[in-house]
Amino acid sequence: MTDTHATGRPGSLSIDPTAVGDIRVLTLHGEIDHAVRNELTEALLSYDGAALPKTVVDLSGVTFMDSSGINALIAAHQSMSDAQGWLRLAGAQESVLRILQIVGLDQVVPCHPTVEQALTA
Repeated sequence: MTDTHATGRPGSLSIDPTAVGDIRVLTLHGEIDHAVRNELTEALLSYDGAALPKTVVDLSGVTFMDSSGINALIAAHQSMSDAQGWLRLAGAQESVLRILQIVGLDQVVPCHPTVEQALTA
């Protein structure tokens, strides 16, 4: 899995992978834009051949997301769904949640107020 730490540059993102049982939790901090697209995509799609990939993405530390982040989340959702798994989003700040709503991603990928709620949904 990818463990990238913020460097203080614009577009920096830290990705902290953990697990709760058989569910992967990716905790993100920083900004999601074109500069971090590849790192985010790699982290989302590297679920190590899990039989049923289940991932919660904690967006509570994300302050900005552009179309690069949306595209990475869509690709991850499609990949996990194809493998009979799922993707859930949690804790998006108002500005990020608004982007998810504008593009309709919240209608495709379940969005939850907290990681705990996403884990038990």
